[in-house]
Amino acid sequence: MAHESFEDPEVAKLLNDGFVSIKVDREERPDIDHLYMTVCQAMTGQGGWPLSVFLTPDQRPFLAGTYFPKRRRYGRIGFIELLEQILDKWERDRAQIEAVGTRLVALLEREARTNPGSVPGEDLLHEAVQQLSDSFDPLWGGFGSAPKFPSPHQLLFLLRYAYRTGHVHARHMVERTLDGMACGGIFDHVGGGFARYSTDDRWLVPHFEKMLYDNALLALTYTEAYQATGRPLYAEVACRTLDYLLRDMRLPEGAFYAAEDADSGGEEGRFYLWTPAEVQAVLGDPLAHLYCRFFHITEAGNFAGRSIPNLVGPWGSADTGRERSADGNHDTFEERMVSFCRDEGLDPVAWRRQVAAASEQLRLERAKRVRPARDEKVLTGWNGLAVAALSRAGRVFGVPRYVEAAVQAEAWLHRVMRRRDGRLLARWCDGEAAVPAFLEDYAFLALAELELYQATWQPPYLERAVMLQRATRALFWDEDGGGFYLSGTDAEALVARTKVWYDGATPSGNSVALWNLLQIARLTGDTDWDDWAAELLRAFSGEMSRYPAGYAFALLGLQWAVWPTEEIVVAFGRKDALVEQVMRRLQTAYLPFTVCLVRPDERDSALADFARVSPFAAEQAAPSGETAIYVCERMACRRPLVHPSDIAAWLARL
Repeated sequence: MAHESFEDPEVAKLLNDGFVSIKVDREERPDIDHLYMTVCQAMTGQGGWPLSVFLTPDQRPFLAGTYFPKRRRYGRIGFIELLEQILDKWERDRAQIEAVGTRLVALLEREARTNPGSVPGEDLLHEAVQQLSDSFDPLWGGFGSAPKFPSPHQLLFLLRYAYRTGHVHARHMVERTLDGMACGGIFDHVGGGFARYSTDDRWLVPHFEKMLYDNALLALTYTEAYQATGRPLYAEVACRTLDYLLRDMRLPEGAFYAAEDADSGGEEGRFYLWTPAEVQAVLGDPLAHLYCRFFHITEAGNFAGRSIPNLVGPWGSADTGRERSADGNHDTFEERMVSFCRDEGLDPVAWRRQVAAASEQLRLERAKRVRPARDEKVLTGWNGLAVAALSRAGRVFGVPRYVEAAVQAEAWLHRVMRRRDGRLLARWCDGEAAVPAFLEDYAFLALAELELYQATWQPPYLERAVMLQRATRALFWDEDGGGFYLSGTDAEALVARTKVWYDGATPSGNSVALWNLLQIARLTGDTDWDDWAAELLRAFSGEMSRYPAGYAFALLGLQWAVWPTEEIVVAFGRKDALVEQVMRRLQTAYLPFTVCLVRPDERDSALADFARVSPFAAEQAAPSGETAIYVCERMACRRPLVHPSDIAAWLARL
């Protein structure tokens, strides 16, 4: 529509003569986007972008739709014809238009009302797994058919469900999907990072736009999958994704830009495509020949006559039948790698090193091309997701620069994205921070603080998480029906105040707030947080029961609410090799239902800060100056482990 209509003089004259045209950045103003998207879905039965909404001067919507061609085509009304009809109707029968607007506003107000029920139980978790299984693609991974979007929060839910229940298929769905995305063209094999979605079932041809939130959530998911499985592929994908963000999406001061476009030089994907001749010019033979075979870079190409590097299907053939054996099982990436190296007479370890070096050479050559345009606004919530991903990866993989980058980005957000009164802001662009932050900004940043605490065990991060979650309650909570509104009490007044429950490309603010409440309850020992979480779950219950698989991040919280969880408190005394081993193990082990707290020793000035935020853990002292480990359940702690043999035995069970 931008090219067909909004840049067209005929359309522009109609708009300028008869309408006040307002273009909204939906990422900057999710409150406006969600409000009027609800109208579009109610009026047309579907939504999407571009979203065109027509309002009366007092903001009441009376007509909405997505794409309109300039002139009528294939039975779809043209934009010019639509504008002319609206102007005619406005002049002849304004009262009817206003009546439609009044009815739609009433619908929006009903949508925001909550009918709290009881706290959901474990059965909702099982139902969600069944729903995801029903839509799972067993051949290529993912859920549903093309276009396929990454579903990181669904994968995190399934991974933790499999850990707790031993459900083999839940774990298989995770690994098959992660493998499919890691092998597909949706992953940038030359430069790292993921595109926004795949246009086909095989994850081969992406829409080439790269979003900060996708890459942050996927890096977090691949990191957690590595913790659960130990598969090096997942560590490699997570690190290459984060390296892409640090290299190409980062401000010099430490925060992260929002997105990179799909187009470069006027062509979609042009920046990412290769021919065998281009690869040969950089790598030379025989490496270029092997690299092209490995990544399916051919003369025929797979997109617009050129090739998207990918690892989809068997090497050396377009036939994907070998992907599925007679018993319905699939080769893993590692098995296929060994097969390729055996066929080519290569050592798999040495070949992976060669691939990494060759990809870096190609990335440097690619950097000379016209880059896709970058959306250089900074969004607080998306940066919170990036901080969370960097924090988790930094501690799991033992990469200090990831944690340092997380610390730097978090500090930038608190320094730049706050008003003098402490109110968080949502957007920074061209040196200006503006727009009062929304629910997801507060929720995602609080999540980041919790991950930073687990990566550094520095009490200020836990304090900030508590502070942000308290502010979330004050600004967004619905005191009548429960649940959090999308916009704050001090936000610009729209015709209705809405709530978002379901998870989209990012988890909803309500889902992440639930997670934060339950984590803070365990980390602080304050049961008020558990009570607030129960209130939120009751408010959620009606929505979640309709289709629980659509609320996967909320289900992560429900898992914490209904299944046993642990708190581990390490009370520092004397340090030795065993204590260092314990600390490293707590940083890396897959403990999805455990939080860890580190109590500073008596001589550390940070003990006072720690005691203020987690008094129950501060009471767990180190007897006789020895480091002690307390294993607690719901803040009820067992006798501490002090003797080295006891600690070693406990450590072996982790």
